[in-house]
Amino acid sequence: MTRLQWSRTLTVLILLLPLAFTCQGAETFRFPSVEFLRLAPEDLLSPYEASNSEDWQPLENSSPNLGYTRDIAWLRFDVPANSQINLLEIAYPHLDYITFHLFENGKLTKTIKTGDRYPFTQRPILNRHFLFPFSADTSTKQQILLEVHTTGTLQVPLALWNDQSFFEHASVEEQLHAVYYGILISAIFFNLFVFIALREPLYLLYVLSTLGYLLLIGNLNGTAFQLFWPGSPGLHSQATLLAVPFAVMFTLLFSRSFLKLKQTGPTLDRIVLGFATVNAAAVALTVLIDYSSAIRLTVALAIPSTILLTIIGPLQWVRGKPQAGYYTIAWGALSLGSAITAANKYGLLPNNFITTYGMEMGSALETILLALALATRLYQERQDKVEAREAELAAMAARRSAELKLIESALHNSLTGLPNRISFEMQVNDLIRQAPDTRHGIVVIHLNNLQSVTKTLGHQNSDRILELASRSINAITRELPGIISVGQHNGRNFFVASLDSETFACVVDASISENARRSVVRALDAIRTPVDYLGMQIPLNAQLGVAVSPIHGTDATSLIRRASIAEGSVRAHERGIAYYRPSRDSYSAGRLTMVSELQKALSNNELALNLQPKMDLRSGRISGLEALIRWPGRDQPIRADEIIMLAEQTGLIKPLTRWVLEQSLQLRNRLLENGHRLDLSVNISPNNLREPDFPLFAKRLMSAHPQHRGAVIFEVTETSMMQDPVNALKALNSLANAGIPVSIDDFGSGYSSLSYIKQLPASEIKIDRSLISDLATREEDRVIVQTTIDMCHSLGYLVVAEGVEDEATASLLKGMECDIIQGYLLSQPLSLEEMLSWLAERRATDTAQPAPG
Repeated sequence: MTRLQWSRTLTVLILLLPLAFTCQGAETFRFPSVEFLRLAPEDLLSPYEASNSEDWQPLENSSPNLGYTRDIAWLRFDVPANSQINLLEIAYPHLDYITFHLFENGKLTKTIKTGDRYPFTQRPILNRHFLFPFSADTSTKQQILLEVHTTGTLQVPLALWNDQSFFEHASVEEQLHAVYYGILISAIFFNLFVFIALREPLYLLYVLSTLGYLLLIGNLNGTAFQLFWPGSPGLHSQATLLAVPFAVMFTLLFSRSFLKLKQTGPTLDRIVLGFATVNAAAVALTVLIDYSSAIRLTVALAIPSTILLTIIGPLQWVRGKPQAGYYTIAWGALSLGSAITAANKYGLLPNNFITTYGMEMGSALETILLALALATRLYQERQDKVEAREAELAAMAARRSAELKLIESALHNSLTGLPNRISFEMQVNDLIRQAPDTRHGIVVIHLNNLQSVTKTLGHQNSDRILELASRSINAITRELPGIISVGQHNGRNFFVASLDSETFACVVDASISENARRSVVRALDAIRTPVDYLGMQIPLNAQLGVAVSPIHGTDATSLIRRASIAEGSVRAHERGIAYYRPSRDSYSAGRLTMVSELQKALSNNELALNLQPKMDLRSGRISGLEALIRWPGRDQPIRADEIIMLAEQTGLIKPLTRWVLEQSLQLRNRLLENGHRLDLSVNISPNNLREPDFPLFAKRLMSAHPQHRGAVIFEVTETSMMQDPVNALKALNSLANAGIPVSIDDFGSGYSSLSYIKQLPASEIKIDRSLISDLATREEDRVIVQTTIDMCHSLGYLVVAEGVEDEATASLLKGMECDIIQGYLLSQPLSLEEMLSWLAERRATDTAQPAPG
């Protein structure tokens, strides 16, 4: 809160004070002369006996205050004749027992018993003050006798009213109390929020101190009894006793912390701490001693405590502590009000507005001033002192500008300007909440190749490419049927949000989009088109995942997560887009079970290796085999890439790869025993290349089986090498130096540079199946494949085309002088026994037919 706002608040309070005095001066009837009879507690008289006593004495005013006494006070006065008076008010709510007697023409006609020790609901009129109604009978002489005794201070402020005038007056007074309570409650919550944000005990101590005064005033004026425990007068009395030392104790602790007495005044610090300890002890004593003694004790401790609190402020102010100025004024107001109220309770001051509400006025001023001091303290800890009004306004404008920028930053990506994840999730949740039955499709678009581009071209170029890609994707999705806008900013309409530096997302009406499949396919092709940057065609290898509400989730977080899982699936890798399937969710609850099962299968040798042949296109003979992992015996088959992904995510890839290598050597032993001297390719995970001991393990394994030296080929994907090119090159060089051939798998799916490719100690390049599958129908693919084959031959590599499924593709590859093919055209992956049979049949066929010329 700014100083201007606090100044306005203080002005409001000051303007309300005259209203308070106006309220106090509301018209009441001139009170008749009051007579007073004081008796010892054991002198019990009937109303007639009291009325006929000869010891009555006149009172100077209508608000007797006898201080702390256990005597019984009788008050007697006549009701003015020919008036509209029909209500008696006793404006002090802490009188234990009150008996109201109405005499008419000397005869007792009405008796009402009430008091602070009776349940609130037994009062004749439910009001925080004691109200006694009677009829305004002008034909009789009316006289009122009051019998009052209490264990606290005995003061009986009397007023005669017409009931309508009283309630009009009471309404204004309650409004003033509401303003007072509002000031204290606002200060409490404001500083409580500051404490939660900053975790500084000072603000908590202030909250507890203000809360103590709020409870104290609420108990003193009877509001707490009326609102919180109307059926428990004993609890009300105990709460009143506890409120005084509670408020004083935390006020002392707050002052100690606020003025930093431990550092600036050690002696004062010990004194204040001692007083706080004494008040804490008083809290416990109030439970053990009687009410009269307890209230005397708490008030007796409150007076020197408030005096001490008033003194330490000026002392610190004189020593040059600027915060002590606020403190001195604030606690001066509170101490003065508290001292006036305390003196009134002891009977030293008469009853009037100032003595009755002194503590309330003082604590209200203290709350505002100290809250202003705390706000100023908080401001000064984070800002330099502002000497002039213009400088403060400039600082406020700067803060406002910073807030707007923070809001902008919180809801938009700083690089692309697109809405970010937070904004997108808000939009999606709103859409689902407004139309829960609509099928909203959440589409996640991940640029798989962006990291490789960054490592190749640098961050500055990568950021520029990302900007171009974001504009392109936003323009493409704009035309997509069923697309829903995810926000507007600076005149731009956004249909795509940026979830992170490599991932975008959009939302569509799935029912509309599913009926426009051609448009969706065109949009997919356009999104996957390389970005034109500085004359280069930069492939970002976009993959899309889709999750649909309410089938896959009913909130943005779940839908985005599941669309991301779909985007990372093999299906998305192969086709560019995939829908979420719970059965393929490797991150579901069943994943933990599958991890345990995989570990068990690995330990119990329950996994298996299948073999797929590779054929030399020149000779037409089988030149090698590739070992592919399988997990037999499961109800639901698991793909090899899913097994690898699960192993990589859970740390099982290290023992799994070692098992595969050892099993591969055993398989090749069987192949040699059957006369098949074929090379055997084994897939190596990128995680293995990051293992410091992997090259040493491979060397020792090959050294232990010299018959396989140079015949077991390690296949590493191009993408995996680009994740950590330096360490990958180091590991591959170590393997090559040990005589282990290396093959680059899935070439063309990543974005590796030619300079990096030339450094690789590879002997073989395998062209990715995504370039081979449409070779017969796509001219651009044929150009890319032909260029790749020529380039690899010029660098001395053998070229293998994987994913060959028909004769037309094989014929084209042979014409392009591709060296080797692999795919379902030859055979699907087979077990060892099946492969031995297949090779035997193939050998018989090759022997019967001459080799192609």
